[in-house]
Amino acid sequence: MSERPFITFAQAQAAIKAMSDKASEPPGAPVAMAIVDDTGNLIAYAKMDNLRMFSRRHALRKAYTCATMGADSGAHGEGLRSQGRSISDMGDHMLTPNQGGVVVRSKDGVIMGGIGVGGYPDGQDDENLARVGLEAMNI
Repeated sequence: MSERPFITFAQAQAAIKAMSDKASEPPGAPVAMAIVDDTGNLIAYAKMDNLRMFSRRHALRKAYTCATMGADSGAHGEGLRSQGRSISDMGDHMLTPNQGGVVVRSKDGVIMGGIGVGGYPDGQDDENLARVGLEAMNI
C-alpha cells in the first residue's frame, strides 16, 4: 500500500520559522502565514503583532486556494480573468484570486497543500515570503 506524501509537522514548523524570520528583517511589516494540507485544512498558522483582520483571513484563503485548485493563487486568478471569469464563478467563498499563495508539491508533482501569506501591500511580496516557507520545507 503506497502512502500519499503530506506536509509533516516538522516541515510546517520550519516553514513558519523561516517566513517569520524573513518578515522580521528590516524594514519589517506584520504578516500572517498559513499552511494547509491537500484538502485545504489548516496545519499551521502564525501572525505577527498589529496585523489587520483582513490580512489574517486572506493568508488562509490564499493557502486554501493553492491546495484545492492546484495552482498558485495569483496564477489561478489570472487564469480565470483570461477566460472572462471571476472567482465568484467557482462557488466557494474561501477561494481568492489574489497573489500571495504557493502550492506545495512533492518531488513527483503530487499536491501536498498550500502556503499563504497576507499583510504586505503588494501580493508579489506575499508570494515571495510564501516561497521562503516552501524552500524551508525542503521537499
